[in-house]
Amino acid sequence: MTGRGVRDVVLVSLEPWDDVWRRNQHLAAGLLRRFPRARLLVVEPPRDPAHDALRRTRPRTGLGLRAGPPLDGVAAGRLWLLQQTKWLPRRADPGGDRRRAVGVRRAAARAGLRRPVLWANDPGAADVLAVTGWRTVYDVTDDWTSARRPPAEHARLVAAEAALLTGAREVTVCSPALAERKGGARTRGPVTLVTNGVDLAAYRRPRPRPRDLPAGPCAVYVGTLHRDRLDVDLCVRTQAALAGAGTLVLVGPVALDRDDAALLRGAGVVLTGARPFDAVPAYLQHAAALVVPHVVDGFTDSLDPLKLYEYRAVGRPVVTTPVAGFRDEGGAGDATGDGDGSPSGPAVTVVDAPGFPAAVRGRLTHPRPSAPADDVPTWEGQVTRFAAALERAAAAGPVRDGRPVSTPR
Repeated sequence: MTGRGVRDVVLVSLEPWDDVWRRNQHLAAGLLRRFPRARLLVVEPPRDPAHDALRRTRPRTGLGLRAGPPLDGVAAGRLWLLQQTKWLPRRADPGGDRRRAVGVRRAAARAGLRRPVLWANDPGAADVLAVTGWRTVYDVTDDWTSARRPPAEHARLVAAEAALLTGAREVTVCSPALAERKGGARTRGPVTLVTNGVDLAAYRRPRPRPRDLPAGPCAVYVGTLHRDRLDVDLCVRTQAALAGAGTLVLVGPVALDRDDAALLRGAGVVLTGARPFDAVPAYLQHAAALVVPHVVDGFTDSLDPLKLYEYRAVGRPVVTTPVAGFRDEGGAGDATGDGDGSPSGPAVTVVDAPGFPAAVRGRLTHPRPSAPADDVPTWEGQVTRFAAALERAAAAGPVRDGRPVSTPR
């Protein structure tokens, strides 16, 4: 792979660029190292002052266009960030999405990007595609059309995804479920499976116990705390079942409303808040058990949880509800988690929500030996797969409204 086909990329991301690294940042950093002449503009979700006010937090405006933070192995001036401002709700400002898309085009030019490939992770990137006609890779990591949303929001997501599935030169997905769903809806060509991965060396290097991890056995969950995924009521019941045996610890950004967060803390669940990506392995290594108290529905069934790879890399026992990815890893286990098990038994216990609290308690009171998995996909391998999709898109012509168009060089 020469890298000559990819010079500049604009990523419209579902998450901001911060210290909590997710799929986008691992792939982006790997791509910048893979393509030493490329530049990357990351379009973060816009700041929403009106929404801030409704949540009783200090309203903030977007930070605009700025240089990204330093990355090992990446020269300065190659990573740019853009955070715009969404001043009004869509119903009050129906033209806001298009104006922000025009702003993305202008920011890319100011950052020196020329004829970039659009890496669309947020379905809202459909507006950027419509405005620019850039060659596009639609990277589907969540099936937002299956998430519970108000009717108008659902209709917007469906229309945006249809435009991307039609207009994108390449479609990548992170899970087999998404491959089946989106492959059937795409007429332009096949979809490419690019799962998540992990930095094995980082997760297997021994770390000291984090100071904010409670004393005694801990059942640890790592991930953004959001009602779309996290079963808040199940977490409360699990902590009640752990009384006298240990503590449920949720490590990650808190995207819950104040009432949900207060309910968890009041029950004795520890919420650490966001932690830098290089600090996360320590929490997993010092857990008595790793847990996945997720909602099970059509949305979560489309996911390829990043924590699947992180949990497998450290090799601690896992208790999970039957969600995609993890349910394929699990064995029969013992439904209550109270049996003594054996070293050769499954490291992953898959159990429905009613039996989940007892299973977690069983793992804390009857530890089961386990070991790191040997066949965990790495970010290096996934960067190679995603880079190939970007190169194919870069070699193709741009499109608008699903049809090829010519642009001057």
